[in-house]
Amino acid sequence: MTYIPHTDLERQQMLAAIGVTTIEDIFEDVPSSHRFPALDLPKPMSEMEVVAELSALAEANEDARDFALFRGAGAYHHFIPSVIGHMISRGEFLTAYTPYQPEVSQGTLQVIYEYQSMMCALTGMDAANASHYDGATSLAEAVTVALEVGRRKRSKIILSHGIHPHYRAVVRTYHQGSALKIVGDAGRADTADLIEMLDDNTAMVAVAYPNFFGQIEDFSKLAEKVHEAGALLVMVVNPTALGMFKSPGELGADIVVGEGQPLGIPLSFGGPYLGFFAVRMEYVRRIAGRIVGETLDQDGRRAFVMTLRPREQDIRREKATSNICTNQGLMSLTAAIYLSVMGKSGLRKVAELCYHKAHYAANRIGALKGFVVDASKPFFHEFVIKCPRPVGEINARLIEKGIIGGYDLGQDYPHLKDHMLICVTEMNTRDEIDALVDGLKEASS
Repeated sequence: MTYIPHTDLERQQMLAAIGVTTIEDIFEDVPSSHRFPALDLPKPMSEMEVVAELSALAEANEDARDFALFRGAGAYHHFIPSVIGHMISRGEFLTAYTPYQPEVSQGTLQVIYEYQSMMCALTGMDAANASHYDGATSLAEAVTVALEVGRRKRSKIILSHGIHPHYRAVVRTYHQGSALKIVGDAGRADTADLIEMLDDNTAMVAVAYPNFFGQIEDFSKLAEKVHEAGALLVMVVNPTALGMFKSPGELGADIVVGEGQPLGIPLSFGGPYLGFFAVRMEYVRRIAGRIVGETLDQDGRRAFVMTLRPREQDIRREKATSNICTNQGLMSLTAAIYLSVMGKSGLRKVAELCYHKAHYAANRIGALKGFVVDASKPFFHEFVIKCPRPVGEINARLIEKGIIGGYDLGQDYPHLKDHMLICVTEMNTRDEIDALVDGLKEASS
């Protein structure tokens, strides 16, 4: 049975077994300010009514398929080869479960091993784990690694303001209550400013590549200064961009994290997604999650084993420094198939299409009266434009024309009020880009 309801009597028996009388009693240790209020839910519906309701919502979503999408800001609309859907639906693969008796699951272990290998090749790192929940979680775990390395008792990290605002928020939530000091993300700090913030209490510096504004920077000099200060350099990267730009390993990164959603995973209203995490070998025993390795069985045949599970709470218990003891199995499988299908040349082609289409759009928008494109730094497939009217008003006009406009940067960066973040991928045709330009022109009048 897919759903087994509990009777009132069964609920009371379970509550009595743990020594409480009501469900609310279970949460008495949680401060009231952090509890969810009583939910104002609609009245119960029959299964037939629920199906009808969900079908109506699905039909409404069908109408959105005709919209031209120019919004990224961390989740990107890319082409997904049809082979991916067929492969991940096979009975051997169709599970998000991570094996806890792993050696009997050779197929799953090999998939993880291949995924790890490809992520290492893409990022220029020595080792990668089996994945985390999403990019933001991966960054938060990188902070934990940096604070642990060498037991140096350092308590300060520097987060660039160019890192996704949601990622920075997750880091703060993850480490709230600790003595961690976070600097750098409140202002408009560039690389020189980040270097100035370094001191002997700095455990890590985190930057984005490309940053939240789509800009590409060379962090080689920053890496040298960070290492001179005895800190780690963490880079939050877009995997698609690595198809045509230098790898983080070439730039001196110690830890590379990011969101794997662009690697064949649909937008899906925000998830499930895939957090990747790769490191230099000297930090491999510090990372959370699991690493699959290759070996030979007793008959000399190639085999795969769960090699490392260094910090999870299900193994280390009270010594654990992370509660992550699983991975996004189905999503990492998807990414592995995507990278296999695309190959090195295919991934580069996708990146080049994104790059050139974005620059075509930027050139056309920059020629519009009242719009200013930020060309202060090289950019990949996202760029910032200053608008002559509030972004919300412009986007409302664009929606009327079947266009989903850019992200309103004023929501997260007050100094960027009336600034829009435009995203262009290989999915946007020239006609769509031209329609966006015409729509912006009309919306500004």
